[in-house]
Amino acid sequence: MSGLGSAQRAYEFIRAAIIEGRYRPGQHLIEQRFGEEFDLSRTPVREALRILEAEGLVMSERNRGAVVRPVSAADIYDLYELRARLESLAAERAAERVTPEDLFDLDAAIGDFDNAVRADSSAGLAQIRSINQANAKFHGTILRMANHSRLSQILSRTVDIPLVFQAFRVFDRDERLRSNHFHRFMRDAVAAGEAERAGRLMSEHIFMGRDVLLARLEATSRESLFHGVSAVPTAS
Repeated sequence: MSGLGSAQRAYEFIRAAIIEGRYRPGQHLIEQRFGEEFDLSRTPVREALRILEAEGLVMSERNRGAVVRPVSAADIYDLYELRARLESLAAERAAERVTPEDLFDLDAAIGDFDNAVRADSSAGLAQIRSINQANAKFHGTILRMANHSRLSQILSRTVDIPLVFQAFRVFDRDERLRSNHFHRFMRDAVAAGEAERAGRLMSEHIFMGRDVLLARLEATSRESLFHGVSAVPTAS
C-alpha cells in the first residue's frame, strides 16, 4: 500500500475512534502503538495525526506528543453559540435558494433519522452511528443549499463532531425524536421560503441539543468528561 493510502487508513481509524469515544479527551495518542496495530511505519501515522490536528480533533502537547483535544464546559458554550449563529445563516440562505431536489434530500435525511431512532435499541453503537449519519446528512444538505463556500469552511472547524456523536449517545428516545421534529419544522420553513423562521428554528434546535448534553453530563460527572475520562458510557 502506498504511503498516502497507509496514512489515509490510519486517519480513518483514529478519527472514528475519537468521534465514537474510544479515545477520550486528553488521552495520549501513541504513534508506536498505532504503527504496530496497522503494521505501518511512524511516518503515515504521524501524517494522519497531523491531519487530525488540522481538523481540530487532536492537539500537540510539549513532551507528550499528540493527545485528543480536551473540551471544557466553556468550550461547549462557545462552540454551540458559534455553531447556532453560523448554521442559522445557512438555514436562512437555504430558504432563499431551495429547489425540489433539495427538499427530496431533506426528506430522505428525516426519514433515515426516524428509521434509526425507531430501530432496535439493542443495536447500541450501530444505532448511534445511523442516527449521527442521518443528522449529518440533514445538516450537510442545509449547508450545501446555502451555497456559501466560506461558511462551509468555517463550520467544518466549528462543529465538534465527537461532541455531536456523544450527544446522541446520551439523548433518550424522546429527545432524539424531538431533534428530528425540529428537522421537520426547519424543512417546512425552508420549503416555504421563510428564511428568518428557518434561522430561528435552527438556532433553537442547536441550543436545545446543547442544554440536554450539559444537563446529562452535570447529572453524572462533568469534570470526568472534560478532563479525560468520559462520563458517557462507551459501547462494548
